[in-house]
This record gives sequence, structure tokens and C-alpha cells, in this order.
Amino acid sequence: MTPALGDDWAVGPDGLRRRRAARVIVLDDADRVLLVRGHDADQPERSWWFTVGGGIDAGESEVDAALRELREEAGLALAPTDLVGPVLTRAGIFRFLAETCRQDEVFFLARVDGGHEPTDAGWTPVERDVLDEMRWLTTAQLRAETREVFPSVLPDLVDALARGWDGTVRHLGTQYDDEPADPEELDDATG
Repeated sequence: MTPALGDDWAVGPDGLRRRRAARVIVLDDADRVLLVRGHDADQPERSWWFTVGGGIDAGESEVDAALRELREEAGLALAPTDLVGPVLTRAGIFRFLAETCRQDEVFFLARVDGGHEPTDAGWTPVERDVLDEMRWLTTAQLRAETREVFPSVLPDLVDALARGWDGTVRHLGTQYDDEPADPEELDDATG
């Protein structure tokens, strides 16, 4: 049986199931990024890497959602002052659990000391069905990765953020994650 999207996904005016989400680009002191690899229960052969994060609960701020997702998905307990940004926004449109979805995402940056071993202890049953692993990756490893990476500009963005955030919130607009990235988006996102 295919898991269903949760109650936090509402039908929008365009007929797509949608939600707001907070995501975190977590870098360690070696400029590696902590990513999650997952798959779709309806397409188990397709697998991709993405940042830690998830839906914003009713009444929850973007920062509070980002911090909660870090605790639940990776076992990282950070304070609001540990988050920088938002550094990026985008709307991702993709197929997941047999539905076309839209997720309006805001991304923060967090720096942690090396050596944090991520844990899946806080994963929900649905996450356990579709998430495969968490791993620290360098941008060279990301560029060599044969699986998809979301957002597609992540390696270039991590390189830019590793040098220090310049205070600019990059807006990627609407991205169709099931289609190849537009090369101009890569230039726009990395400044």
C-alpha cells in the first residue's frame, strides 16, 4: 500500500496539493553538507538527495519548523540564533506518492561542528518508508553523484555559502523537479 500525503498538504487554487516547508542547508567545519536520500514509494527505482526539512505546522514560524525538522530528521538540537537567513526560496513542483505536489520552500543555513552523527530516531512511519539514508557530502561528491539533487543548484549554492553568506536571499522561483534544470537558474542562484 502506498503511503498518503499528510493532512498538512491542502489543495491549492491550481488543484495541486501544496504546503509550505522550511529546509536547512547544514554545513560542517569541513564545508560538507548534510543531506537525506529518499525515494518515492511509487517509483522505488528513482532516488534523490535533498536538504533536511519539511512542512511548516499550523501556527509554527519558519524558524521553529526548521529547528523542529533538524531535531526530528537528523537529531540536531539547535537554537534560533544558529540559523542564518533565509538564504533561498523556491517553489518545487514534483510527483510524490502518486500526486503532483507544490512545496513552497524557505531555506536557512546552519553551521555545526564536524563529527555530528545524524540519527533517524525521530523519523515518522512515512519517512521510514521513503527515506533511505543521511550523509555528509562534499560538493565534489554531489557533483559526481548520479542521483538527482534538489534543488539542482545545491552544489554551487553550498560553495557560495561556505565562503560566507552575503545577505542576499536567492529566489529560484518555480522549479519543476521532474524536469531538467534550466542552466540560467544555476547562474541566478549562485550570484
